[in-house]
Amino acid sequence: MRHAETFAAGILLALCSTLPAGAGAADETYTVVIGGNRVGHVKVTADGDALRINYDVKNNGRGPTIAETLRLGADGLPVAWTITGATTFGSKVDESFERRGNRARWTDSAGKGKTTVKGPHVYVGQSASPWALGLYARALRADEDRRLPALPGGELMRAEGESLKVGAETTKITVRVNVLSGLNFDPSYLLLDEAGGLFAVLSPRSTVVRAGYEAEDPRLRELAARLSRERHEDLQRKTAKRFDAPVRVRNVRVFDPATLALTGPHSVVFRGNRIAGVQPADAPTTPGEVTIDGEGGTLVPGLYEMHAHTGQAGTLLNVVAGVTSSRDMGNDNAVLDALIAAIEAGKVAGPRIARSGFIEGRSPFNSNNGILVGTEAEALDAVRWYAARGFHQVKLYNSMNPKWSAAAVAEAHRLGLRATGHVPAFSNADAMIDAGYDELTHINQIMLGWVLGPEEDTRTLLRLTALKRLAGLDLRSPRVRTTLDRIVERKVAVEPTIAIHENLLLNQPGQIPRGVADVFDHMPPEWQRGVRQAWTDMSAPGDREAYAGAWDTLLATVREMRERGVFLIPGTDLGGGLAFHRELMLFEEIGFTPAQTLRRATLDMAAYLGQDQDLGSIARGKLADFFLVPGDPTQDLGELRRIRMVVKDGTVYFPAEVYPHFGIKPFATAPAVSGA
Repeated sequence: MRHAETFAAGILLALCSTLPAGAGAADETYTVVIGGNRVGHVKVTADGDALRINYDVKNNGRGPTIAETLRLGADGLPVAWTITGATTFGSKVDESFERRGNRARWTDSAGKGKTTVKGPHVYVGQSASPWALGLYARALRADEDRRLPALPGGELMRAEGESLKVGAETTKITVRVNVLSGLNFDPSYLLLDEAGGLFAVLSPRSTVVRAGYEAEDPRLRELAARLSRERHEDLQRKTAKRFDAPVRVRNVRVFDPATLALTGPHSVVFRGNRIAGVQPADAPTTPGEVTIDGEGGTLVPGLYEMHAHTGQAGTLLNVVAGVTSSRDMGNDNAVLDALIAAIEAGKVAGPRIARSGFIEGRSPFNSNNGILVGTEAEALDAVRWYAARGFHQVKLYNSMNPKWSAAAVAEAHRLGLRATGHVPAFSNADAMIDAGYDELTHINQIMLGWVLGPEEDTRTLLRLTALKRLAGLDLRSPRVRTTLDRIVERKVAVEPTIAIHENLLLNQPGQIPRGVADVFDHMPPEWQRGVRQAWTDMSAPGDREAYAGAWDTLLATVREMRERGVFLIPGTDLGGGLAFHRELMLFEEIGFTPAQTLRRATLDMAAYLGQDQDLGSIARGKLADFFLVPGDPTQDLGELRRIRMVVKDGTVYFPAEVYPHFGIKPFATAPAVSGA
């Protein structure tokens, strides 16, 4: 890093277009676009020596509302920063940072902190607007090695990419790709103009783009998808191991989900993407084999994460967590098409994906995903579109007119598709069961029907905040019994997504959530900071106790469903990966044994999706999808955290080699390989 005075001179040049009004800056406005629809804004205004930032997004009935006041020092870095408002799920934000000389102090949801620093450091706003990404990138632009220590911890890094021209002839400007690392598992992609001003923050599904340039959104999302794909193609080249020879995984026990038992010592041999055999431990090797020493560990069939919204950022992290198959529950259809093609071609790592067709009604609260419909006829056309493209089911969502549900479900069934979804607003689970749902998604969607009035609108955050009314609910009451009896009688499956509700109902500001306590120390600093931010606003007297009571009621409900034979499906809606392990641990809390949980996440799900001829167990002729843990997961699901190797479609991954690329400290060592 260059000397502090040189650094300061460089960053003052880079920041000249974005300093407060006294320094010659202009106000800035950005539009937030999701799925091609404008859903919010970022407005930056100069006020004396300060910048005031207003950030507001509303998509799917929720989103952050943030106000910031920011002052920059002579080096162009923040010296004072206040951030207030509410997060996406409604928890309050009251964040502040101040630096005086070498002393810095801050308050965020993780608590209070202070330190003494030497030289340039950049404070990372925990709840800051996307505009802050431009600030960080400009700071790194002026640094020789493009690295800066961050506060409260970690380090930010910047790489520069291609330049491109954006805008119509009269507004055309040149912008350059900047890749900002150190904030999350994957980099952030943004565009800066020639003066260093922020032009856009981009992802494959959304953009934050300078006002007047919204027409660039499709092009920018395609650019983001390509940049992300190129990163993951590079990771695939570095970490994926493909062998032309047969591979023998020796000295392992094999979990058999059909019997819920482990075998004695065996060797599992695979060639290409198929299992050649499960052989006795003393079976001789053949010339030319590659051998992987399992050291007495256990092989488990690949897991099925059944509630994914798949993005490139999470595909490799799912694979190294043993998730080799997933069910996507709604996505940008074109983006997912391209991602699946890249996975199937072996260019990037990712689970096998079974697709659900997302159908949402148009409303001021709709999610911008899948296909939006405004009439019953359009809903039926959407079902037919998905059926013609091989989707295995349709998923109906919050803003769908509930009167259209029966017709949409009937059309899905007529065309061979299953039907699942949320309970549309102003309806209840009983009505959706009567409409023919094969499966109900999220346990809150069922339970809200027991505590909401007919006019209350679940297209808003009410579908989360009203959960506190569940505390102390009598599960023997007629209203509850009617729904549970109907689920049992109609054999409706339920995907409860327990772990996401654990976060919603129990996470407290500044505390390490119980669901991540066992992985917390392995994760990067900004992740550790982020998980200590509550999801829900529990500031009103009695709210914390009410939400905790709702958690007890929720678990009791899912536990009864299991006891009554309801088919429960494991999925997270949290991105899968390590979060999926937590979901499985919560299945144990509701009464499944570890072995039963593993069967549910493997063979049962393969059968549910009609894939059990090829997947779900480790047997000759099946696809080579499995993973290695050192101990016995039928006794302790915590073994899932210590995966040493994953084989997906015959390609081998060692998590110990993959995790450092995401800033994660590995949980286990890689096994020894010989003959390669």
